[in-house]
Order: sequence, then C-alpha cells, then structure tokens
Amino acid sequence: MANLGSAVNIVTTLSEGSATGFTATAVCSVTDSPPSLLVCLNHSASVFAAFADAEHLCVNTLAADQEALSGIFGGKLAQQDRFAAVEWDTFVTGSPLLSASAVAFDCKIQSRVTVGTHDIMICEIVGIKRQQLASNLVWFNRRYHHLR
Repeated sequence: MANLGSAVNIVTTLSEGSATGFTATAVCSVTDSPPSLLVCLNHSASVFAAFADAEHLCVNTLAADQEALSGIFGGKLAQQDRFAAVEWDTFVTGSPLLSASAVAFDCKIQSRVTVGTHDIMICEIVGIKRQQLASNLVWFNRRYHHLR
C-alpha cells in the first residue's frame, strides 16, 4: 500500500460540542452527482467513537507547506492542543474547517459500511472552500511529497 499515493487530509467534526480531528490519506472521490467522497477510519483510532456518532464532517486537504499539521493531527496530542495549533473556522455544517487548507469539503455523512478493521463513511459534499493558488501535500512510499 506504500505505493498508492494519496492527498493528506485532516478530517474534522464536532463531538458533544468539542472539535475532533485526525490525519487521513484514505479519502477518495465517489461521484459528482451528488457530489460525494468517502473517508475510511480504523476502529482502533482514538477518534473513532466521535466519528461513529457524527452526522457531519469536513475534509481539509493540506497544502504542500502544511506537513507539520499532518503530524500534529496524526499524533498523540489532545484534541484541544491539535486545534490550538492552527486557525479554524466553520462552514455549512458547523464542522471545523482549516482556514488555510488547500481545499475543504464540508459534508453530511450519508451512510457507513464496515469492512474489516475500518468504517467507510460515504459523505455528501454540501460546501467547498478552496484557495486560488493551492498546492497539495501527498503521502507516497512512506514519505511526504509536495505538488505545486
């Protein structure tokens, strides 16, 4: 799987009024009608319970210069410390939106499917916010790459 390149994303939601987020590369476009994508989350992830009950989420695709954020949201920091590291806003659903992300997809979770150790969340996109001159951070062959 190391040879399957993917954009690096921070997926966020509100859980009991608190912001929750994690780093994810298992995010993929599903269809453009309705506009939707999927997000995969391991059952053993510390944020699994928060997302299992969530109705909305935001996929924040990281820009090339945001590699440090991937580590912050993929590490063991408390959620409040993760969110204190960057500027956040909200969009259509109220899910936390990374202000400086290359692109953000605000979504309503339509369904969930369990496959092995992961849940796949099928998400309808209800809002998109993007930077004009966006770049992307990509994970490939166990390291980061920058697309400009």
